[in-house]
Amino acid sequence: MDRCVRVVKTLGALISEYQRAYELGVSVAEGTTHTVQDAPGAARPPFQLLGPLQVRGKAGPLRVPPGRQEVILAALLLEANRVVGTNYLVDLIWEDNPPETARTQVQICVSRLRKLLAGADSTVSITTRPPGYVLHVDTGDVDSLLFTGLVAMARRQRDEGEPEKAVALLKSAVALWQGDSLSGLESGPLANKARQLDEERLSAVELRMRLELELGRHNRLVGELQLLTHENPLREQLRGQLMCALYWSGRQAEALEAFRTGRRILAQELGLEPGRELRRLEQAILAGELPPPVRAQPPRPRDGGPEVSGTGAPAPAPRRPSADPDEATGPAGDRTGGEPDERTATGPDSAADRAEAQAHDARPQQLPASTSDFVADDAQLAALEKALTGGRERKAVGLAVITGKPGTGKSTLAVNLAHRLAETGFPDGQLYCDLRGTGTPATTLEVLGRFLRALGIPGQLIPESLDERAEMYRTRLASRRVLVVLDDAASESQVQRLLPGSRDCAVLVTSRARLTALPGAHRVELDVLDEERALKLLSRIIGEERVEGEAASAEALVRTVGRLPLALRIVAARLAARPHWTLASMVHRLANERHRLDELAHGEMTMRASLSLTYNGLAAEDRGLLRLLSMARTPTLPGWLAGALLDDDRPVPSDLLEPLVDMQMLDVVGVERTGGYRYQFHEIIRVYAREQLAAQDTPELRREALVRMAGGWMYLAQEAHRKLYGGDFTVLHGDAPRWAPPPSCTEELLTDPLAWFDAEQGALCGMVEQAADEGLHDVSWNLATTLVTLFEVRGHYDLWEQTHVRALAAVRKAGNLRGTAAVRASLGSLYMSRNEFDMARQALSSALDVFQALDEPQGEALCRRDMALIARTNGEDDMALELYDRSLADFDRAGDVVGRAIVLTQSAHIRMRRGDTDTAQAQLDEALEIYDGVGYLGGRARTLRRVGQLLLERGELDLAVLTFTEVLELCRDSGDVIGEGHLLRDLGHAFVLMGRPDRATYFFDRAVAAREQIMDFGGGALARLDLARLLDDEPGRSRELLTPALEVFTSRGMKRELAETRRLLGAG
Repeated sequence: MDRCVRVVKTLGALISEYQRAYELGVSVAEGTTHTVQDAPGAARPPFQLLGPLQVRGKAGPLRVPPGRQEVILAALLLEANRVVGTNYLVDLIWEDNPPETARTQVQICVSRLRKLLAGADSTVSITTRPPGYVLHVDTGDVDSLLFTGLVAMARRQRDEGEPEKAVALLKSAVALWQGDSLSGLESGPLANKARQLDEERLSAVELRMRLELELGRHNRLVGELQLLTHENPLREQLRGQLMCALYWSGRQAEALEAFRTGRRILAQELGLEPGRELRRLEQAILAGELPPPVRAQPPRPRDGGPEVSGTGAPAPAPRRPSADPDEATGPAGDRTGGEPDERTATGPDSAADRAEAQAHDARPQQLPASTSDFVADDAQLAALEKALTGGRERKAVGLAVITGKPGTGKSTLAVNLAHRLAETGFPDGQLYCDLRGTGTPATTLEVLGRFLRALGIPGQLIPESLDERAEMYRTRLASRRVLVVLDDAASESQVQRLLPGSRDCAVLVTSRARLTALPGAHRVELDVLDEERALKLLSRIIGEERVEGEAASAEALVRTVGRLPLALRIVAARLAARPHWTLASMVHRLANERHRLDELAHGEMTMRASLSLTYNGLAAEDRGLLRLLSMARTPTLPGWLAGALLDDDRPVPSDLLEPLVDMQMLDVVGVERTGGYRYQFHEIIRVYAREQLAAQDTPELRREALVRMAGGWMYLAQEAHRKLYGGDFTVLHGDAPRWAPPPSCTEELLTDPLAWFDAEQGALCGMVEQAADEGLHDVSWNLATTLVTLFEVRGHYDLWEQTHVRALAAVRKAGNLRGTAAVRASLGSLYMSRNEFDMARQALSSALDVFQALDEPQGEALCRRDMALIARTNGEDDMALELYDRSLADFDRAGDVVGRAIVLTQSAHIRMRRGDTDTAQAQLDEALEIYDGVGYLGGRARTLRRVGQLLLERGELDLAVLTFTEVLELCRDSGDVIGEGHLLRDLGHAFVLMGRPDRATYFFDRAVAAREQIMDFGGGALARLDLARLLDDEPGRSRELLTPALEVFTSRGMKRELAETRRLLGAG
């Protein structure tokens, strides 16, 4: 007890100071910071591990000799008040190669430390206790222990509805750090301990950020979160908090950019995509549907009464011992104990009478043991209880069905609920049977026989026929309150005969199938646990201290097993059996997908066995489809994919997936705009399916299915492009085979082609990369270049580059010259769009050389068109017109009318600049005619923009503004962010000519934001230059605008813009 005094005093000083400030109205939200050091009378603890190892003496700092003594003292402090083994200390110092005198040298070091610590400003001692030593110290005198105490107090304050106090405590805890934990110590094992401490610090920071966000302090947190994510780029929780803070501060674009930055870092460093929660957050921000922060409410106090075990229900009373029918009756059904009464001893029907009396007294209690660590959803429990205990209000037997995928805890929920209801709801008994639905199902005849014996019917009196057994079963249960639990049912028919006739009884069924044909049943479908209940389950098995001590690792562990209860129980059981294992080490063991199922096994609990029961119950064709589906790397699966994998052309290919959904091996996770469904694997089921795929399917079969899957994506992407452009224009195609979904399916999917591209963006990009990895180089380059349709309109420059770099590596490795040229030409377009003209010229020139050698007019036309645009942008008009003329001839040779129209529109800009407005008008008219003929609305909008510019040249300013405004609305309606940026600049130029600098400034300012939001810093720099031209009287603002623009123009060789920028800066 005495050892708690010092830490209580230190923490008490902090809390008292906080309370005084709070009472005076100086809230933390107004900027007051309270730390351990700030609290009156408080100082840093004498022993400091959270940074360099330091010891404060009575007269000043004590110098701990570096090397062995430092390592031993750190180890003893980390395990303060607990035994630290001598062998462990030897390992810390010498690791793999200790000398023979190692133990003696440890004893000498400990002796010297005892003398040194006599001068410490603390009551401290080191005692010998086999098999090692104990350092006795007040917990408040060691900063790492004080940190743990502060964080625990913060969590309690949070749980009690005091988030502001919790924030202050967390700030004090983190303020104890003076650098990296144990910095300067030379010990590999201690370095792991140090990393664990630093991980706990970050977890505390994340908790504080979460609480402050709930308190509505998002504005002030942005800067700190930006620094934290920069320092810890792989921590998804911090990144998600930054995204929330930015979004709630009205900075949606920056929130999305924070996600893209994290995604890029994860892909580059780990080859991973962001976690599901971060992706969901991005989608909510994109849709503008992220709800405002809501302050967490304190938990409601309990109403008293019996103790509860996480379910809100009284713990069940102790069960009475169940009677074994074989022991309860003799050969003729006599009771083995007690005296026979007069009626059973006489008369010709004495045996039947004795059986009747025995059956009347029988009170079966067959439920398996419940689990003390059970974690349930209170709403589900309440609904099930109501369905089962409706009593006289019901007109039929109470019936509830619990379904769910393997490992979701169906049986656990059923058994625990049955125990909860046993005494109060069903005092006449509880029957239980495992129907073995996922193995060889138990026969109804067999189950009825067991139940009748449990109800006291002697074996020789049980009928042979199924109908007679069912009649006797219903008769024995009439007017009795019995609960029947049927675990793991295979089908409705297996359950039907086991339903009692009495409304006083109830039946609780579990099944991996949905059993929708059972009339009147209340159905509960279990999913994975939410994070809170998953962490609670983990805590109940391995202890709260371990979970709170490695909070971040605990959350990572829960995510890694997909919050699946059985998988979580298995890893928790392994951790409980090995208390020296850290949670972080368990996460690391599970990280390798190839060995994950090996790790998810403990004793008789194995995830593989649980999944195998359901898998083996599937039809052979369904098992085959499940295996093939696991090849897809997309987060969700469209229905048509099943048809491609099996080469099945049925009109509704998603019908092939329904048996997998019925057996919970595949989830329905959404409805497409067309009305079709989206499907998804649980990650552990996907791992299992891939394991089965490798074991059971030949490489040839896998390859053929993969080619069809890739061909399906390629076909749909190509058709979407055709619908957008009015035909197969402005794109090159390879020889990879296509797989066409049924026509009706394709038509439904591509009703809005750009919306389909948007919805399938992740899947399409993933297919580019998977094709590259699997050697399908023709698919990879062809799909990547077709996706430019999406990338260009939406400004997805990062995805454009990412997919093309992967595709380029694949085609170069395969020696595919045409594919290499196509990808380089497309990269040239990307670099040009980003105003990276030197890189663009290089890529386009190398591609053009190949296309000329291959006599590929379409490729030549595309290259010369973009090279002309670069020349035009740099003021090299003669060269641009020459290249445009050659590009026109190439497009004509290739029969590409849309390509021709694009060139006419672009070259008209030069004609306008030279004052040849008549020729420009003629070219624009021809282009509009082409676009109207093929139905390419995007091309029409771009050409109308040039018409607006032509009106500016002619001085028809009002009409030009009207044209630009109409086209701007078209771009916004179609989501063309690139076009939107152009039109905002155009409107700015129009208002400059109209003598309206205020309106011009507005539009140029919007143009800067629009271009830089999509990482188009070249376009943003041009808009900055436009804006700076209007700010002659504001040199400071002008310099602020032009400084980043100068860097862009310099790096990209934009000579004309660079010269003007330097002139304006010089003038300023």
